[in-house]
Amino acid sequence: MSAPSQPSMPLQIGLVLFPRVTQLDFTGPLQVFSSLPGANVHLIWKRIEPVTSDSVLVLTPTTTFADCPQLDVICVPGGFGTDDMINDEEMLAFLRKQAPGAKYITSVCTGSLVLGAAGLLKGFRAATHWTAMDFLSAFGAIPTKTRVCVDGNRVTGGGVTAGIDFALTLVALLHDRKTAEAIQLRLEYNPAPPFNSGSPDTAPPEVLAFMKDRIAQAQIRRGEMIDRAAARLG
Repeated sequence: MSAPSQPSMPLQIGLVLFPRVTQLDFTGPLQVFSSLPGANVHLIWKRIEPVTSDSVLVLTPTTTFADCPQLDVICVPGGFGTDDMINDEEMLAFLRKQAPGAKYITSVCTGSLVLGAAGLLKGFRAATHWTAMDFLSAFGAIPTKTRVCVDGNRVTGGGVTAGIDFALTLVALLHDRKTAEAIQLRLEYNPAPPFNSGSPDTAPPEVLAFMKDRIAQAQIRRGEMIDRAAARLG
């Protein structure tokens, strides 16, 4: 994978925060982007106040929607909180404002649903968490069962841990493969999980059934939120 020459100006990379964001959706790419030479990384929310993730980790924004500079890369992570963000006008307005000037419009996990709700994935192929795959088409996106999906300047990652693969792919696009591989080596990103249950295609049937039962009510609620957001988008 080749890329344009090194940018002369610092890259402005922004990751949006919101309550109940999945911390690994956010911290995986953050670690990669923070290793990228010549990059300014911004953590963005409505206000400069602590944001509680879906774990005990509390995150602190570095800038607000109002004060954020024009970004080269805008990234929306996923998490349970995306169900609220797909109908949050402040979030959607911020994404729409940033999108025309951004080099890459991106997401990890269910963050793609928020991009979709902002009208930024219509006609684009996109990846997401396996539990959200059936919802993407409501926003005119084309669901893609890949770890990372690149379609023009839309770069989307699959569920949670795919955020690291996503970020390394984006580094190669922004800089070059050598830089991306050097960051991968620095992070010793060489996954070898003890089980082969990281995808619904490989998980044992009883494990998949257990998870589907566990999230059934949440899926119903998400579907209702998606319907509302899609109706508003038109």
